[in-house]
Amino acid sequence: MTTTHDVKRELKACYAPKNTDWELVDIPELHFLAIDGQGDPNTSAAYRRAVEALYAVAYTVKFASKGDLGKDFVVGPLEGLWWADDMDDFLARLKDTWRWRLLINVPGWITGDMIVDARQTALTRKRLPAIADIRPETLHEGTSAQVLHIGPYDDETPILTRLHHAYLPANNLRETGHHHEIYLSDPRRTGPAKLRTILRQPVEARDPVG
Repeated sequence: MTTTHDVKRELKACYAPKNTDWELVDIPELHFLAIDGQGDPNTSAAYRRAVEALYAVAYTVKFASKGDLGKDFVVGPLEGLWWADDMDDFLARLKDTWRWRLLINVPGWITGDMIVDARQTALTRKRLPAIADIRPETLHEGTSAQVLHIGPYDDETPILTRLHHAYLPANNLRETGHHHEIYLSDPRRTGPAKLRTILRQPVEARDPVG
């Protein structure tokens, strides 16, 4: 019998939070398809090509897993790690300076060889050059501050500013990894005011004073 894996159902604390202010959550080790790039996601052709390539490989590996292993999974939502050489540029939404790593979660049973095979199959079928840049990625973010943001992406600045200038200092925490976003809504079908995005920041305790 086919087993269907759905990361949003199985890891609700990570993929279906309801809190609209920052809370801590423990993120386990997770596996992804990944591709890197740089620039404004609203205007960068590389960003658009990267998203197309990710989904092409994700669905190819999904069908291969179901056919070859009898294990099916729901393709996870698009995710992104975001950073800039100057964090102030990130908070100020100076998007041309942003660096990004786009991700789609896959189950732990998906091997590197399966991804290589799916990449080759997808490249043959879709002929999207960015497919060649898709690779496996493992993240173990551990303790992370997380919140559900409802609204336009460009309205994230106040809640991110609160994270970095209020929540983290008040809780004696500091950042340990890249800003992480999980896009639960399809912006082609959802109005900006109703977009649902998980914002996540891996953290650790600051060194004690004295």
